[in-house]
Amino acid sequence: MFDRNQHLSAQGLSSMKKLVRGLREFRETYFSTHRELFEQLSHKQKPRVLFITCSDSRIDPTLITQAEPGELFVIRNAGNIIPPFGATNGGEGATVEYAIHALGVEQIVVCGHSHCGAMKGLLQLGKLEEEMPLVYDWLRHAEATRRLVKENYEEYEGEELLEITIAENVLTQIENLQTYPVIHSRLYQGRLKIYGWVYHIETGEVFAYDATDHHYVSLPQIFGDDQEASGSSNGGFPSPVACELPQRFNGAAASKNGPRNQPRQQNQPRQQNQPQVGQEGSVQEWGAQELAAEFRLSPEQAERIYRGSKGR
Repeated sequence: MFDRNQHLSAQGLSSMKKLVRGLREFRETYFSTHRELFEQLSHKQKPRVLFITCSDSRIDPTLITQAEPGELFVIRNAGNIIPPFGATNGGEGATVEYAIHALGVEQIVVCGHSHCGAMKGLLQLGKLEEEMPLVYDWLRHAEATRRLVKENYEEYEGEELLEITIAENVLTQIENLQTYPVIHSRLYQGRLKIYGWVYHIETGEVFAYDATDHHYVSLPQIFGDDQEASGSSNGGFPSPVACELPQRFNGAAASKNGPRNQPRQQNQPRQQNQPQVGQEGSVQEWGAQELAAEFRLSPEQAERIYRGSKGR
C-alpha cells in the first residue's frame, strides 16, 4: 500500500510539527492574553495601512513594524509587484481596490528588501523563461523597472546593481499604484499617502524614499524623540525617504553634457547649489518633458522629479 508520507523528508515533517506546536503555544499564550482584541476583530476590521511587500520568508511586516493583529492589510507576492491597472485581473488589483474603497485605508507602504530573489531574477529574465515560466510571466510586470535600470545604470553590477534595482522597483510599483482609479481619486482628494521603503535583512534597518531629494534615508533619521512622541506633520508618518543608492539625477543617470556626479552617501548633507544634470544646468532649470527626453523616463517619473525639484 502506498504511504503518502514516505516521500516527505524528515526535515519537512519536523517543520510541520513545529508549526503545530506554534499553534498550540499561540492559543495558550498570546490569544489568551488578547482575547478582547480578537473578539473585536471577529466583528470587523479597520486596518490603518495597506502594506505591500515580497513573499520572501525573511521579511515579516507585522514583526518589523511591531503591528498588532488588524492593523495591517497585507499584499505579498514575488517582488512586491503591483501590475498597472488593466494589465491583469489578478488578486493584487482587487486587494488594492478593496483596501481603499471598502476599508478606507489612507496609508500605503510599498516595501522592498535587500537580497530580493525576484529582483535577481528580473536582472536575468531570459534565463527564467524555460525553467520557471510562471515566474517569468509574473516578473514581466516589472519590465519598467528592468528597462530603467538597464538604460540608466549601465556602469553598476553585482550586489550594487541589485540594490539599485530593489530601490527603483519600489518607485515603479508606486507609479503603478497611481494608475488605479480609486488610488488616483483619493490622491487627488488628499485622502491618501503612499510611502516607499526598503528593508535591510542583515541590519534590521528600514530606509524610505524622500520624494523631495530623490534618495533613500534611514527611517530613524527622519524624526527625533519629540516628533516620534507627538507624530510628524504627515499624520504620524515620516515623509517618503532613502538608502545609500545613487540618485536618479545625481548618480547613475548621466548627462550628455558632463561627467556623472558621485552618488550621495547616507548622512551626507546635500549641497545647496550642486548641479544635478551635468555642467550646463541643474534639474531646477529643466522642465518635465526635457527630463523625460534626456533620461528616458516615463512622463510620470519625470513629472515626479520635476515637482520635487521645484519644491511642489
